[in-house]
Amino acid sequence: MQLAHKLLSTRGGTVAVAAVGALLAAAVFLGYLHRYRSTVNESAAPMTVLVAKDFIEKGTPGNVVGSEGFFQTSTTPKDELKEGAISDPDSLRGLVATKDVYPGQQLTVADFGPTAADALTNEIAGEERAISLALDSAHGMIGNARAGDRVDVYGAFNVRRLRPDGTVDPDAVERPVLKLLVEDVLVLDSPDAAQAGFGASAQQTSNVTVRVTHEQAARLAFSSENGKVWIVLRPRTGGDPTPPDVVTLETVLFGVEPVAAVRSFGARQ
Repeated sequence: MQLAHKLLSTRGGTVAVAAVGALLAAAVFLGYLHRYRSTVNESAAPMTVLVAKDFIEKGTPGNVVGSEGFFQTSTTPKDELKEGAISDPDSLRGLVATKDVYPGQQLTVADFGPTAADALTNEIAGEERAISLALDSAHGMIGNARAGDRVDVYGAFNVRRLRPDGTVDPDAVERPVLKLLVEDVLVLDSPDAAQAGFGASAQQTSNVTVRVTHEQAARLAFSSENGKVWIVLRPRTGGDPTPPDVVTLETVLFGVEPVAAVRSFGARQ
């Protein structure tokens, strides 16, 4: 107190105290200014966010949104980021859109909710469909073809020759034909093993569910109802394309070209 009194009792002391006060005030102001600038810079810092690229309809599985090109990655200032904004598409797995999301909107956790982890709707979108085929252990490769595998699907039929007007010749003899129906489709669900034990038989069927387009689904449904369907397991990676040829008695025994065999039925190709 005595030192302060002495300083303030002289003009030089008063000036010195005022200078120290000014320096302290400047230091406080500079500290505030630094914090303010840091806050401004932080709020303006670009943040990554997922933005809807196409219209996402309510009920769309998050798995599909995160893998089918429904979103695009964008950057936006932090202060423009919506609460709960999503930056990682993997975080959408196991969720489903709970509301419509329009192009340009940021994807947020409020737009998605939980769904059954094993729901088949998580695996299809757009024109894709899931269809179950009732197959015996041999035709369906039950126990060998499992969920996640890729398969080709063939259909076997008894066919009669067509007349020039495209109708079936009622006097023609039925001939067996095998044709590739769908190539390289995903198995969504299949039993781990064929049913066994009391009451089981060679004709016991199990459901094999595959993912196809809506047109292919109709083709498979018709084939399952009116012929025999086979599935053939493909390599998990690097499988070559499967030729879409038909197989008949003539192609197997005599090496007749598939096109010639098809024409023998009255087809134009």
